[in-house]
Amino acid sequence: MTYKMDQLSTLSAEHLDRYHRIITEAIGVSRHKELLAWLQGELQHYLPHEILISAWGDFTSKLICYDIVSALPGIRTEYSNPQTLSPLLQGLFNRWVELGKLPYTLGVGDSGFLLEEGGLSCPLGKALQGMRTLLVHGLIDERSDQDCLYIIFSSERKLHDSLGAMQILLPYLDTALSQVTPLAHPEFNAPVLADQPQAGEYWGLSKREIEIMNWVRIGKTNLEIASILGISVFTVKNHLQHVFKALDVATRMQAVIKIAQIRKRGS
Repeated sequence: MTYKMDQLSTLSAEHLDRYHRIITEAIGVSRHKELLAWLQGELQHYLPHEILISAWGDFTSKLICYDIVSALPGIRTEYSNPQTLSPLLQGLFNRWVELGKLPYTLGVGDSGFLLEEGGLSCPLGKALQGMRTLLVHGLIDERSDQDCLYIIFSSERKLHDSLGAMQILLPYLDTALSQVTPLAHPEFNAPVLADQPQAGEYWGLSKREIEIMNWVRIGKTNLEIASILGISVFTVKNHLQHVFKALDVATRMQAVIKIAQIRKRGS
C-alpha cells in the first residue's frame, strides 16, 4: 500500500484525475458489456491490451476457472478450450509465484508465452500469435481464499512500462470482474451433472446442492449465491454443511476437489 501511495504522490494532476475516473467507473461495473467498455476506455492508457484473461481457483490441484474478455471477434470464454488453455495459465501462475508474486511481463519467444501447439488452431490461439507482450499479476481473493491471476495480452511492446500501473489498478480490476458473473465455457462453468441425474443420488446431494456447488466452484460467496438463487444465506450454509458431510470434507475447496475427482472417475 505504501508503494502505491508513493507512486500516486509523484503523479501529475492530469494522471490523478484519470486514475480517479478509472477507479470510479470500475465500481459501477455490473455486466460484461460495461466491463468491456471500461477495459477499452481510459484504462487502455495505462494497460494497453486486446485480451484479458482472469483465472482463479486451486492452481496447486489444477482446478482452474477462467473468464476471457476481449473486443476481438471470436475471442470469448465459451469458444475456448480448457484442455489447451489451462496449462498456459498454470505455467504463468507458477512463474508469478517463483517471482515472489510480483507483476511481470513476457515477450514473444519467452518460455510459456503461447498455448501448446495443439491449442494454436483455436480462435484464442490464433489471436495470441499476433500478440507481442503479456503482463501477469495476481492476488488472493479474501472472500473465497482462492488465488486470482490476471493476464493482459497486447500487440504492442509497451507492457513493461505498465508494471507500476498494474500494481495500482489490480484491486479495481479485481473489483470490476468480481461484480460480473463469469461466462460459461465447456468444462468449468457449465452446470455440473445436467445430463447425469443419477450421480447426484450417488453422492447423496440434492439438485439444489449441486447447483450451489457450481457457484462455489467459480468463486461465489455464500451471500452472492443466496442472491443469485433467491434463498437465504442461512439456507446456503445448511446446504453446504450437508455437502461437506456427504463428501466427508471440511472446506469448500475440498468439496470442489472431491467432486472434480468423482466426475473424472465417472467420465
